[in-house]
Amino acid sequence: MRHQLNFACEGATLAATLDDAPSTTGLLIVSGGNEIRSGAHRGMAMLAQRIADAGHPVFRFDRRGIGDSDGANGGFESSAPDIAAAIATFRAAAPHVTRIVAFGNCDAASALLLHQPLALDELTLANPWTYEGGADDEADEPALPPASAIRARYLARLTDPRSLLRLLKGDIDFKKLARGLSALGRRAAPAAPDSLPARLDAALANLAYPATILLATGDRTAQAFVEKCQPGAVPVERLDSTSHSFAGDDGDWLAEQILKILRPTL
Repeated sequence: MRHQLNFACEGATLAATLDDAPSTTGLLIVSGGNEIRSGAHRGMAMLAQRIADAGHPVFRFDRRGIGDSDGANGGFESSAPDIAAAIATFRAAAPHVTRIVAFGNCDAASALLLHQPLALDELTLANPWTYEGGADDEADEPALPPASAIRARYLARLTDPRSLLRLLKGDIDFKKLARGLSALGRRAAPAAPDSLPARLDAALANLAYPATILLATGDRTAQAFVEKCQPGAVPVERLDSTSHSFAGDDGDWLAEQILKILRPTL
């Protein structure tokens, strides 16, 4: 059953939704960017329903200044009190829950990394955000894909018979090809110590609990994470998709990955 509720966070009133279910392992969904708790095209609401139907309670909320919540929107880097208050409310509203797995996409994944330790048991991090600024600030995201994506594109073209035929026929701009090939051997510059990628790397190296990273390999944000960050021993699951929010049929894969983590090891 789905319940609407409110809770307090540093003087603000936040709105939340609980999909109740009997399992003692629950899922906390943290929204990315300035997205409301239902998600783009109700994607997070549908994910919550699917997880709850599988037996696991799910808690979603709007952080301060977003959706039905009041207060000032300080962005994902200021969301630690919001997440902590949501966890406490989840535990109070579903007292049978003894284990909480948190899921976040984009800058919500980065927030969960940066704000640990929280009163959680495991993290599921999708397409973590590595650009300075929030995910809704388009000025902070480069117009071009990461260099790794460009290199991968040129390597794919070099092994494509149709591209080789175009090369032999003289239909390819050799100057442009030369610039692309020169990028194959370049390495990304190391991140500044106080940069977001460096702080994410430090968080990944000092995890307070188990974590899994989920990447849509054709998504620019995921490609930037691969180029800028080092997951180390953290397991990474990949989906051949360009959908940043795992839309459409990609939602089936996302739900399956989350359910694998929620189900206790036998």
